[in-house]
Amino acid sequence: MSLEADLVVDRLRLKRRLTLWRALAVAAFVLALLVTAGLRGRSGGPATGLITGPHLARLRVDGVITDDRDRLALMDDALKAASVKALILDIDSPGGSVSGGEALHDEVARFAATKPVVVVMEGIAASAGYMIAVPAARIFASNATLTGSIGVILQSPDVSGLLDKVGVGVDELVSGPLKGQPSVVKPLSPAGRAMLQDVVMDLYGQFVDMVAAGRHMDRARVLSLADGRPYTGHQAIGLGLIDQIGDERDARRWLAQHDHLPADLPIATLRKPPSGGWLHTQLRGAVTDLGSAAGEAAIFALFGDAAAKTVSLQGLALDGAISLWQP
Repeated sequence: MSLEADLVVDRLRLKRRLTLWRALAVAAFVLALLVTAGLRGRSGGPATGLITGPHLARLRVDGVITDDRDRLALMDDALKAASVKALILDIDSPGGSVSGGEALHDEVARFAATKPVVVVMEGIAASAGYMIAVPAARIFASNATLTGSIGVILQSPDVSGLLDKVGVGVDELVSGPLKGQPSVVKPLSPAGRAMLQDVVMDLYGQFVDMVAAGRHMDRARVLSLADGRPYTGHQAIGLGLIDQIGDERDARRWLAQHDHLPADLPIATLRKPPSGGWLHTQLRGAVTDLGSAAGEAAIFALFGDAAAKTVSLQGLALDGAISLWQP
């Protein structure tokens, strides 16, 4: 009996020692992450991508463009940073909401009034994706890039026919004949159609004015090109919608020649900080630096699956009027 009791005591002692060492190992790992994060923070950090020395900032705009205050804030930070000498706007977007495109266009124009801005178009930069490019000093695209598609579309579904078939009626009380236009449960009235067409044409006129001002083109010339069609990069250069066939390397060479910026300036990509607070941000960045699968596992253990994933799905919200190329 005494021998069995001694074995139990030894096992408990070993278990306590093992638990202690495990706790010390976890604490050491977390400390290493925080030290790495601190070193990164002193060099500029990953939240915006800015670094301390002179450099170029790169802002990538891909997917559908919506109202994005975080993106505008990143550009504002880059504009205020003395270390940022120019901006490379990297676009791969079919367009998006008119309001989102206008806000980003205006921010690019504000940036371009102080520091050089060049645009590099990838596979597609159409509609609002083209709108945000026009304030730049130089636009680069590939021969196969789809761009242009200058125009605005407003869509309103009408399910009144379906409701009639299933015997469902909807009463609408409105303050005026145009207040309920458009309606998803009633056909668009002639007056409502005329009213919405006026809205679309006003937004379209604003888009045309942006292109004319940004590209230094006669408005009548822009109108002749702005029937909604997309153009390839090869077509667009002949029409004056872009400046040069090329990629980011060509854009950097142009900045070096035109704005006398060193050709070897590093590029920092502007990035939105991940959600989850300061500690989450620092640990995520440190794990990225360490390149450790174990580090990702530790983040998962501390903060859960949302923190461990590098890609987060975001909801897509578009306002009524959109400037979007729809093949």
